[in-house]
Amino acid sequence: MKPAACLALLLAIVALPVRAGLEFRSVGEMPAVLYDGPSLKANKVFVASRGSPVEVVSSLEGWVKVRESGGQLAWVEAKVLVAKRTVSVSVPQVTVHTAPSETAPPAFNAQQGVILELIEASGTWAHVKHRDGLTGYVRANQVWGL
Repeated sequence: MKPAACLALLLAIVALPVRAGLEFRSVGEMPAVLYDGPSLKANKVFVASRGSPVEVVSSLEGWVKVRESGGQLAWVEAKVLVAKRTVSVSVPQVTVHTAPSETAPPAFNAQQGVILELIEASGTWAHVKHRDGLTGYVRANQVWGL
């Protein structure tokens, strides 16, 4: 391939939207063991809490390679993941508002690492629900899992 064609291809790849095609799932009702390979005989890397959001990277015969909120890649059994979407607070603290506006009254505050159920994501805001039942809107750039 000619250098100009290589450069054009590279520029086209770099110009692709970063969020295009990302698939997220959540850990089900029980914590999930994550492994360094797609096998129960592989080394255990860590345990993900129930409800934790994970990004699906690839799938292989009952196993899913995922990226967790800290960026680490690991394998998990597909059966422990659910389609229900969650997000985790990625900044030290967020104010969750009653409407998608910085001037809306606060609904509640959440600390870094708190897992929130995703009701809907639209643009720069995410409508979320706390496990205590409180709902509100948080800026999309303050959570991980969208």
